[in-house]
Amino acid sequence: MVMFLFLVVALAVVVAAVTLAVVGGGEKAPLPDAPPERLQDSLPPDRPVSRADVERLRFPLAARGYRMADVDDALGRLGAELAERDARIADLESALAGARAAAAQTSMDKRARRDEEGERP
Repeated sequence: MVMFLFLVVALAVVVAAVTLAVVGGGEKAPLPDAPPERLQDSLPPDRPVSRADVERLRFPLAARGYRMADVDDALGRLGAELAERDARIADLESALAGARAAAAQTSMDKRARRDEEGERP
């Protein structure tokens, strides 16, 4: 009998709590859906990306981690800039190698002329 009374009282408390929660909301409807977070400080489109830009980059959290579109965009941009910098470095190294070869050839030509002039009486 005591157990039955306990269950009846517990049921009454649960019903009262649910009723208060529904009625207590007043004229307000359920909470509105929060707008999804968006990437606030994206990588600058008007200049090359610097180390500070990458360090400031923070992705908003989504249901399963980060928003894939934001991460994909940032990684695509970084990959493109790294490829562009690698190509620029390769061009500069090639130009430097050509300049060194030309300088070495000029130096050899000057030595050869000096040797020829020195051998002449």
